[in-house]
Amino acid sequence: MTLDQTLTRDETVAPGPPAYERYFVPTIGRPIAEDLVAGARLRPGEQVLDVACGTGIVARLAAGQVAPSGAVTGADINPGMIAEAERACAALSNASWHEADASALPMSDDSFDVVFCQMGLQFFPAKLPALKEMRRVLRPGGRVLVNTPGPMPALFAVIRDAVASHVGPKPAAFLDAVFSIHDPDEYTELLRSAGFGQPEVRRDDKTLDLPPAAAFLWQYLQSTPLGAAVFGNTDAGERAALEADVRQNCRQFETDSGLRLQVGMTTAVARK
Repeated sequence: MTLDQTLTRDETVAPGPPAYERYFVPTIGRPIAEDLVAGARLRPGEQVLDVACGTGIVARLAAGQVAPSGAVTGADINPGMIAEAERACAALSNASWHEADASALPMSDDSFDVVFCQMGLQFFPAKLPALKEMRRVLRPGGRVLVNTPGPMPALFAVIRDAVASHVGPKPAAFLDAVFSIHDPDEYTELLRSAGFGQPEVRRDDKTLDLPPAAAFLWQYLQSTPLGAAVFGNTDAGERAALEADVRQNCRQFETDSGLRLQVGMTTAVARK
């Protein structure tokens, strides 16, 4: 896979969901989604729901595995993500998309064989109600697979500290939220409280190759809500200082082609 290494601090090319699909999905979203989907051992004919689907990378990986008689449904509270998922997955004949809150899914009881939630649980203001909804829409014996990253890798701590210094602590707090839930015991308690049986929870390290520091910084910022905060509250000189700070402190993660990220992933599998 060739990584896009073109974005600079002075570009604001299609920020938000389009940038997420163009930059975040190839470098981080897809490699992690491949692991999550593989763990489900999907079968043709199964009905799959992807909660907090973003631009649909989990759903599109699952779609081919459950075809031709199975189908995938993506749900996300962000209408921009749903619009981008529809565009990115237009070739899929067995996929549908819904703008929906994870705590109030517009799906019937006992509708799905598998429910995925990739790197979304940490952002839910009401985690337990969302997990209860995932259980409600599962058929008896159906399985849920949830994953989140954490604790914060050193590479992202560099970005968080630089944003806090050059933009402000409030925008930087987004990165604390990204890595805010990863403890297996917390996962187990949440899933049990939601009504699932004994969950299987594991933590694994994932190694990802990223573009060089400056390119990755701006790609990541524009793929997330941080982009609006940074570009809306800094001038060119301040962005240059932010970039220089990140480049200096990311030297320890450099490879011949970019950066290497090592991130812990907590994944839970449970049945209804």
